[in-house]
Order: sequence, then structure tokens, then C-alpha cells
Amino acid sequence: MEDEVDSRERNVSRRRLLQSGAVLGTASVAGCFGMLNNGDGNTTPQNANVSDFRGTGPLVEGNFRGSGRLAQGRPYPGGTSINDLPDLEGDLALYIGGGEGGIYMDLIDKLESIYPDFSVEPQSAGSASLAQTIVNEAESGVSRGDVFWSIDASSLGYVADNDAYEPLSDEAVAPVGNPQFVGDDNAWAGVAGRARAVPYNTNRLSASDIPSKVQQFPETSALQGTMGWAPTYGAFKSFVTAMRLIRGDEATRQWLVDMREAGTERYGNEYAISQNVANGSLAAGFANHYYALRVKNQRPNAPLELAFTEGDAGGLVNISGAMKIKGTDKGDLVDNFVRHLLSAEAQEFFATVSFSYPMIKGVKPVAGLPTVDELSPPDIQLSRLSNVQETIELMESANVSP
Repeated sequence: MEDEVDSRERNVSRRRLLQSGAVLGTASVAGCFGMLNNGDGNTTPQNANVSDFRGTGPLVEGNFRGSGRLAQGRPYPGGTSINDLPDLEGDLALYIGGGEGGIYMDLIDKLESIYPDFSVEPQSAGSASLAQTIVNEAESGVSRGDVFWSIDASSLGYVADNDAYEPLSDEAVAPVGNPQFVGDDNAWAGVAGRARAVPYNTNRLSASDIPSKVQQFPETSALQGTMGWAPTYGAFKSFVTAMRLIRGDEATRQWLVDMREAGTERYGNEYAISQNVANGSLAAGFANHYYALRVKNQRPNAPLELAFTEGDAGGLVNISGAMKIKGTDKGDLVDNFVRHLLSAEAQEFFATVSFSYPMIKGVKPVAGLPTVDELSPPDIQLSRLSNVQETIELMESANVSP
């Protein structure tokens, strides 16, 4: 009985957060701010001509802040400005994971345009594949990369577990606001976050229909036969890995079986899930939070909202992060590059272009999203998500082919 009361109290708390913030609603993104906060308590009129930035135009608008409805009316970002960092100089061999790689390369193009003596030589592939390449090169003693920018913590953890990295400097990781988003021994630094979420169609469900615990989903009658998931997606595998770490293999396998038997529909990716929820062909689904934001940015009136579970794998906050590759002779440049990824401008870029969670305190997430501190993610080390092979085997045993 006590557990039931606690669950209800947590549920009410989460409902209040969602209802007061109107996570994707019009009120939260309408942009009625008349002033821009510059991060130190001062304000600048929104239409003012912000000081030119290294000859490339305004500091944020037109350079690092995304366009569109969800980017309007935002406070001026706090944190350390690129203007206050050392210049980037030299050539950097970058291993960059797929998925968000195109968006990330847009940011790198901006940095190259600012710093004429800085250039990046990218090699793009899946994050897991690149992690294996880095480990193989470290074992052979011939490393070809300087920095690894992965789409997920599991690949960073794999490189760290195999001692194929060199620690980032304390100065490089210092801007990260949550110690959970920095690897042990400064192995890596999170630069952008994504929360597991439950996009739901507001014409078919209300917030009270979404349980606060992901384990309750299979038995919730309003959700049976109405949900979608994307088992081949790396983010889903990380979610299942987190469930294994929290609840154990057997309970995780049974949850997968129960969800499959409850009629959960399979999709190729989580953006498609969010689109189908908005269309009403699904009532809800499992997806990273930013896919619903991308749908809502294109379709402001779509009946689409987000819910978050609490303290379990369904509330996982994963990261995209960067690490220094073992054997590089450009360690100082890597540290400075990571500092730039954690600058006020770059964090505003991640928040308003990819709709990711910023990693520094001075930049807010878009669209009235709860901050990471307001969410209730599970207390696990993200580097432990690297054990994906056992997750794949468990999913196959549950007849949920990854």
C-alpha cells in the first residue's frame, strides 16, 4: 500500500510539471519575451544589434541559434562565450558517429569559418563501428584519430573500458553541469543530451493515462495495442540495457515479451513513431524527446505531447559526447575543441537546432521542457551502457529482434 501511495504522489508531481510547462504547447513557445538575458543578469532589447562576433555577424542570431517557432523568444545564453576561449588552431582528425552527424558537422563548419587556421578532417560511421576502430588502432599502436564524437555514451564507454583514450583536462570538462555526464577519469564529456520520453496523442490519451513507471505499461489497458517502438534503434538498445542494469535480465526479458504480446507495433525509427502518434495512428510510443519536438516544430497544432517516467529506464537521459583518442599528439587542441562544444554558443546551437538537452547551466532546453534536474533519470553510470551484446541476445530471446 505504501508503494502505491508513493507512486500516486510521484505521478501527481509529474503531471503538475507537464501541465504547468505545457511541454510542447503553444504557450511555452510563443516567444513573448521582450528582452534577452545576456547571462550575467543584464538584458538586451530583443531587436538590438548584438555585438559582432569575430567578424561573422551577431553572436547567436543567424549563427548559432536555430530558426523556427521553438527557438523564438529565448533568453540570451549564459556560460562561457567562444569569445573568451583560446583560438582553435591546427588540424584535427575527428571520428564522428552517425545519426546526428550532419547537424554536428554544421556546427564544425561554423567553427572553421570563425577560425581560419583550424580545420577538421572528419571520418563518419556508426558510433559503435568507430569505437571498435579506435580500440583496434590503440591495440596496434597506430591511432589515426584525435577526437571521438559519439552519438551515445555506450560507444564512449566501450572505448574507455578498453583503455583507448586519454583523459580530458579538468578545464575542458568543467562546464558540464551534472557529474553524471562526465566519464570516470575525465574519459569523456557529454556535450548534448536526450531524454527517453513517451510521446502521446492528446486526442486519444490524457497525461493521467501514462504510468510513472515503465514497468506498468504492459498492464495499462489504455496503452495495449496502441503503442509503437523501434527495437533496431541504438537509443532503444541503450534503454533496454539500462533496464537490465536496474531490474535484471529476467525482469527485462519479461517486460519485452509482455509489451510485444500487448500489441506494440514495430517501426524503423523513432521519428516515424512520433509522426504516427501525431497523426493518431498510434496513441503513444517510446522515443527520444527531440523527435516529438521536430514534429511539433513542423506541425505546431499537432495533438502531440510528451510524458516522462521517473527513476527507471524509461527516464534515461543519454548523451552525445566527445573524448580524446589514445596516441593523439594534439591533446591541447582536443581539450580546446571540447571547451568550444561546451561554450554558450554551441550549447545554444544544440538546444535550438537538434533540440537536445544542453549540458551547461546557462542554456535552457527549448519548448518548456523540464530541465534535467527536474526530470528523474535512473541513477546509473552511463558508461555501463556499453554492454550492448548481452542486450541484443536478451532481446532476441524475447523475440524482439534488434
